[in-house]
Amino acid sequence: MRILVIGGTWFLGRAIAEGALARGWEVATFNRGRSGRDVPGVDAVHGDRTVREDLQKLATNGPWDAVIDTSSSELPPRDVLLAADALAAQARRWVHISTVSVYEGWPHEPLTEGSALLQCPPDADADFGYTGESGSPTQYGFQKAGGERAVAEAFGDEAVFLRPGVILGPGEYVGRLPWWLERAKRGGRILAPGPAEQRIQPVDVRDVAHFALDQAAGADRGGFNVTHPEGIAFADFLGECLRVTGGDGEPVWADPTVLAQHDVAQWTELPLWRTHAGVWAVDSQRAVDAGLRCRPLAETIRDTWDWWSADGRPVAHPRWDDHGIAPEKEKRILSGL
Repeated sequence: MRILVIGGTWFLGRAIAEGALARGWEVATFNRGRSGRDVPGVDAVHGDRTVREDLQKLATNGPWDAVIDTSSSELPPRDVLLAADALAAQARRWVHISTVSVYEGWPHEPLTEGSALLQCPPDADADFGYTGESGSPTQYGFQKAGGERAVAEAFGDEAVFLRPGVILGPGEYVGRLPWWLERAKRGGRILAPGPAEQRIQPVDVRDVAHFALDQAAGADRGGFNVTHPEGIAFADFLGECLRVTGGDGEPVWADPTVLAQHDVAQWTELPLWRTHAGVWAVDSQRAVDAGLRCRPLAETIRDTWDWWSADGRPVAHPRWDDHGIAPEKEKRILSGL
């Protein structure tokens, strides 16, 4: 196999590049060379995917059996279309890392791959779409749906869309799991979002990478929800964070109505907490049938702590600062519980 990874220097892109090399594949990566070091052993091509001339130069390095695009999350559909069109003659297949946000019903409704998608033109610019009053749908979701359409326009039946919800694991750059690990290590009374038995479905970055590589080499088509099929109860998630860090904390479970009264921001101030009915009800059976295998999330937590406590340093990202409740606010809420 000969593949091109767009991105390829950090988190999922790096895991994909390393996984492909471990399979004995020939791997090229394409990025601006700003966000991380190139993986040893890849054919690293530096350039800007939004510049036509850079894409034309990249295409001279083909052909490839597959392209895996890990770097389109902040791009409008028209830039995804630019890259897909530029490389269509040089690749048989395109595996696109998308998101569950492309669904009309997310996060309010349980989802399958048959759920309706948001509608966005494949050549839309960054202004297309909107964010609803309830926070759903999101402009981000519209943009990602348009990106999927752009790839489908260029690659037809050889387009594959992977739709994760939350990806965790070593190298995480958003800061969700590292925040919980640090909070567990600090100990004391820990504000925890009830109900304790709520199951969550984050997936390990290495399992997403493995599945992406399988799809690059396979013959499946269309969309796959990439969420953990078993998940983990929030109580077990937090308990494992305490165990691996050696923290002596005591979770204090707060009802969502109490958290709302204190204006605790869902998804960010208490990472992974969200009350919408569908946020952790994303069916991944199609992916499981196609070979998705997810390690126990306790292993993800342990390995992330091993990376983080060994001075793990993610690529700097503005979303990192959005996560985690201020200690003084947490203390104020806990005083009433």
